[in-house]
Amino acid sequence: MTEKRKTISSKTRHTSPVRHKRQGLFVRMLQLLPDWAYWIGGAAVVAVYVWFFYYFFVSPFGFRWRALYGDLSSPDGYEIHGIDISHYQGTIDWEVLRNQGMIDKCPIRFVMIKATEGSSRVDPKFKDNFEQSLEYGFTRGAYHFYSIHSEARQQAQFYIDNVKLLRGDLPPVLDVEHKPTHQTDEEFKMSVLEWLEIIENHYGVKPIIYTYYKFKMQYLSEEVFDQYPYWIAHYYVDSVEYRGAWKFWQYTDVGRLPGIKGYVDFDIYNGSYYDLRQLTIGSQETIGVDAYRESNDSDTSALQNDRK
Repeated sequence: MTEKRKTISSKTRHTSPVRHKRQGLFVRMLQLLPDWAYWIGGAAVVAVYVWFFYYFFVSPFGFRWRALYGDLSSPDGYEIHGIDISHYQGTIDWEVLRNQGMIDKCPIRFVMIKATEGSSRVDPKFKDNFEQSLEYGFTRGAYHFYSIHSEARQQAQFYIDNVKLLRGDLPPVLDVEHKPTHQTDEEFKMSVLEWLEIIENHYGVKPIIYTYYKFKMQYLSEEVFDQYPYWIAHYYVDSVEYRGAWKFWQYTDVGRLPGIKGYVDFDIYNGSYYDLRQLTIGSQETIGVDAYRESNDSDTSALQNDRK
């Protein structure tokens, strides 16, 4: 009896209650690699990460990075330079700006000034900037920032109540960058057209549309909007990707000039200085087809008088 128990006992195996999972093939292969292979693999991972970061975050904004560190270059082939300003630029020393403000060794020819926003806000610096820019000899313009919180008609009337444009000023500008969530695309387009038509009827000149390249392509690409001069905002590129006609190009938001503290937007005009002056209110020559109602009407009246 004792020998039988010993025999059974000797055949009994002692096993752990926890079952061990066999390692996968990939893990076993890694364990066989030498130490230098781990260093190469780690370096490769870092290289991929650096490439990913550069491609998606640095490269698209290369112009901005260079501008921030003092290497801002203007697009080639354009000589008529300007800026756009608001209260964010603070108090501007207009005499210094006129006498020392140069972009690529070219003087500042025009200044776009924020006037109104929505149906109740006038830019705190508008009155001073608008008067000073004229006094110091700049061709000036006044823009309205379109709000998603009020109706287009109310915004147009608010602009009219606060902006008195003179002969020699650039046409009114509509800065539209956002679409109200409560409007469909078609409703939004009709609202923008309503603002443009009300302003045109009041000032007798077609307003300028300012917006980003992608925004225009998504919402304002219909032919009806092509009758309005286009001011394109397209940063960090060395050429305009938009294939249609355009008048102004805002190409950076990190420009610096004597007389202005901090950064300021830089713009160029797509034409000569003579062309820019033709674009102003009261110009005796039209730009495009029926661009200036007042000029066309006067020409028509003169022709009718000649026939009489």
